[in-house]
Amino acid sequence: MRKILITLLCFIAINSFAQSSKDKQAILDVLEKQRQEWNKGDVEAYMQGYAKSDSLLFVGKSGPTYGWQKTLDNYKRGYPDKSAMGFLTFGIKKVDFLTKDVAFVLGSWNVRREKDELKGFFTLLLKKINGQWKVVVDHSS
Repeated sequence: MRKILITLLCFIAINSFAQSSKDKQAILDVLEKQRQEWNKGDVEAYMQGYAKSDSLLFVGKSGPTYGWQKTLDNYKRGYPDKSAMGFLTFGIKKVDFLTKDVAFVLGSWNVRREKDELKGFFTLLLKKINGQWKVVVDHSS
């Protein structure tokens, strides 16, 4: 009985790690896809990494914004064209799973433009929705 229990616990641990590793890569892929779309100047494609929901929360220097559409509108106002968007890079510092379907990401962002450079940090909450990881909370400073 003890061997069976140990074997079962090892199997569960291995499967949990495999799931987390696979999900971590899926999260990193979402962020990389966003980065690529931003660098193409396509804000709407960039926004596909966010949950398309009225409960999406984005917190930036102007305070909280609720909703996917309002967040998109703010991005379009702040970054009206490709030159304003510049070239985006991320530095991912940490990906932690809070549950099997919720993850926390800490990172840095940098936007290089012709005449200036913007940079800061972000914390994200991502949730696995219908099998896909989506940002549900973004706090960028």
